Amino acid sequence: MKQTWRWFGPADLASIDDIVLGTGVEVGTPERRKVRINSAPASINALAEWLAIIWLTPAMDRLFADSAGGRRRFLDRLVLAIDPAHARCSSRYEKAVQERNRLLQSGERPDPRWLDAIESAMAENAAMINAGRNTIMMRLQQRLAASPAGLFAIPDLKLDKPASEDAEQLQDIWRASRGRDKAAGRTLSGPHRADLIVHHTGTGQAASLCSTGEQKALLLSTILAHADLVTEIRGQPPIILLDEVAAHIDPARRSALFEKLALTGGQIWMTGTEYNLFSALEGKAHFIEVSEGALS
Repeated sequence: MKQTWRWFGPADLASIDDIVLGTGVEVGTPERRKVRINSAPASINALAEWLAIIWLTPAMDRLFADSAGGRRRFLDRLVLAIDPAHARCSSRYEKAVQERNRLLQSGERPDPRWLDAIESAMAENAAMINAGRNTIMMRLQQRLAASPAGLFAIPDLKLDKPASEDAEQLQDIWRASRGRDKAAGRTLSGPHRADLIVHHTGTGQAASLCSTGEQKALLLSTILAHADLVTEIRGQPPIILLDEVAAHIDPARRSALFEKLALTGGQIWMTGTEYNLFSALEGKAHFIEVSEGALS
């Protein structure tokens, strides 16, 4: 079955064998992005069933120095590109945690049977979340460890604490910690508290203490290794979106990056405000200029 990507129009899609994916906004509500699959409304996470998308934006340049939440979301996007079910498990888990917190914060003593049911749902989804994270971390770390030393720094990736994949064990932990969590007013353990710990393998230094250039190189190494892993597991390369990726990279690393991206075999979108940063791609890539709201 061929997969295509284009904007939706009014055409009747009933006789088309392709899977048609569309995303856009409606006039008057530009902040509300909508997704359609074969003309039917869908969630943005449903796109992961049909294609993997990896992206890098300037806001992520400080990923290793910012909050654990940002690194956790980054890790979950890596998992989602390989396991589309990860988003559903994460959503169900978050809803269950919120319900548990609400009960623990109430002035009344919650019914233990109600907490048991909620914690059971938490544990079922948490076990799958942890399994997905553990798998991607192991396979990504293996791929990075085998990467030859070059112009891009190689990261060492770890989770801050072992992530159990045993649902019963997780449920026992939450049952035993009800008093502590009630005093804190929130659930203090679980996948929502995990952190991604990154070090520069060449120096052993924590990524958060590396220079801005080294942090970007570590991030790019992770993205490129992940793209290879997605291709291997899903049988097709991901779509890679890189916003202002050439900024703050020296010419040698920039050239090496373009070569590595070409080897992925996938569709690559790069944006930038300086044409000269991409001049090495002349004749090898399609250039689109955006000026006054128009494409040329």
